[in-house]
Amino acid sequence: MRRGLVAGLVVLVGCGGQSDRAGRPEAALVAAPTTLVLTDSTHSLDALAREPMVATHPTGALFVSGYGDPGPKLWKSGDGGVSWQRVNVGTEADGTVGNSDVDLAVGPDGTLYFVTMGFNRKTLEGTHVVIGVSHDVGATWKWTRLSTTRFDDRPWVEATPDGTAHVIWNDGRGVRHAVSSDRGVRWSEQPRINDRGGSSHLAVGPRGQVAVRIVPMSASGNKIDQGVELIAISADGGTTWEKHPAPGERAWGFPLGNPADLPRWVEPIAWDDGALYYLWSEGHRLRLGRSTDKGASWQAVTVAEGSAELYFPYLIARRSGELAASWFSGRGDSLRGNLARIDWPLGAAAPLVLRAAPFQIDSWQALISTANPAIRDAAGEYLALTFLDDDQIGVVSPIQNPRAARFGFSWWRFAAR
Repeated sequence: MRRGLVAGLVVLVGCGGQSDRAGRPEAALVAAPTTLVLTDSTHSLDALAREPMVATHPTGALFVSGYGDPGPKLWKSGDGGVSWQRVNVGTEADGTVGNSDVDLAVGPDGTLYFVTMGFNRKTLEGTHVVIGVSHDVGATWKWTRLSTTRFDDRPWVEATPDGTAHVIWNDGRGVRHAVSSDRGVRWSEQPRINDRGGSSHLAVGPRGQVAVRIVPMSASGNKIDQGVELIAISADGGTTWEKHPAPGERAWGFPLGNPADLPRWVEPIAWDDGALYYLWSEGHRLRLGRSTDKGASWQAVTVAEGSAELYFPYLIARRSGELAASWFSGRGDSLRGNLARIDWPLGAAAPLVLRAAPFQIDSWQALISTANPAIRDAAGEYLALTFLDDDQIGVVSPIQNPRAARFGFSWWRFAAR
């Protein structure tokens, strides 16, 4: 475990003798924040944690999951990310079998959900989806196998305010959906949300609304249904769905891996206390949409743009119009992580966007031989985020450095200043 501190300073200067409309001296006013600064970083070197996910428990504990052979991996921090300990999530005999995409969610009663999938690295096909549930802050786990269908891919899990847990995934024949109303004891698969497309993201709203982003790519990139660009919303727990076209324009390259194509996979959605948000890339600019009518219409703004490509966005929201967004910019040596805090109150034509300085993650492409040049790599399709109790934003990035034999994840804390 290695820990470092980076501090930033913003100096605000006023003109003496002036006052605001209430007659208060200007020196007594609190200046609005103008940027995000990195306040702390921790680097946990334990095991490979590609595409890590993070969740905050009501007790204040932080959980990070990531994938890499063998078996699902989970870490816990009880001190705000200063130190991390591996969590025993069970053995293969307990049903703890997975080596690919992960997601975490916490129910209103503190139930912790950990979903993952299996992936055959020889055939490049998904093999199954499993979910683990803990009712004691990660001390013990019960695992359930949700599917063993060829091409199972990209599971997500969320819990609604009434405690109902929802899991989605895809298998090349549309988006599947399972529900538990008893804190993960039993799971019931529901009808497919859509019979084409992939399970790009899942979000739940304050009144139990469920939103699913459905994209053309599915089955770990083995199948594409061009033109499937939907946001599906259910107001009755997934019994019925309203589907609307996603705003904006996107191109999906197929097959995967063409360096001329803009990297795409996760198209994030998030609810605040009333509106649904969607973040997407149009190449050199990042667009944010907001809908107050269940996806029927959208107000869209540009929240970032630059000379480099912007891709692999992620998004979280809380309260009214308070969001955090992450994304990658550039490729190879210019690859950087990016973070923004976005405040967009209802009625405001445009949001206030606070940006952090782009930061570099310790992640590189896996090497076939040491003779190959080292090339920086995102090691996943997003940078996971969480809001913290002290109003800071936590970010998790993978550490994948084969040459230095460094594997794990980095934990970053950012504050508005």
